[in-house]
Amino acid sequence: MAYRKIEEFDTLITDELSAHYKEILRLLGEDPQREGLLKTPLRVAKSMQFLTQGYTQDGSEILRSAMFKEDYRQMVIVKDIELYSMCEHHMLPFYGKAHVAYIPNGYITGLSKIARVVECFARRLQVQERLTVQIRDCIQNTLHPLGVGVVIEASHMCMQLRGVQKQNSVTTTSAFTGAFLKDERTRSEFMNLIGVSIH
Repeated sequence: MAYRKIEEFDTLITDELSAHYKEILRLLGEDPQREGLLKTPLRVAKSMQFLTQGYTQDGSEILRSAMFKEDYRQMVIVKDIELYSMCEHHMLPFYGKAHVAYIPNGYITGLSKIARVVECFARRLQVQERLTVQIRDCIQNTLHPLGVGVVIEASHMCMQLRGVQKQNSVTTTSAFTGAFLKDERTRSEFMNLIGVSIH
């Protein structure tokens, strides 16, 4: 599914979000009518629609749009996929990279589609644990490969800007199916190739 341009978002939703953000500014003690803030509610409304556009996208449809029969049964890895998401607890960003691997079982998909699936689920209000599993399950349930491996490494601004305020912390999550789950050698090969160690 192609990404929509920001101008193509539903204007009724944009207007309603904008009205709410205007009220939020007022409740924070700001003057929404001052020059620097006049267009801020509209900008934030469009920004939030962009950052959560994954709700309008279907990961399985993305994979099926470039799904091909191929007799290849070795590991396919797309690593260091840039990832930007929003923590659902504080609505602050978390960002990092995803590493995705699968072992085809009759079908492959376009390599860019793997990155688009990551983007589809990242552009929602998320927790990293669920995001990792959603990417895994989408690929497993659509391509039916011999196995899927997903590892995400991310920094969370809700930990950096507020609360514990630990600037250098990185959270790593993983999810596996099939050969990656059952065969330690396959899993180790994947982890070694992406340069991540999970004990």
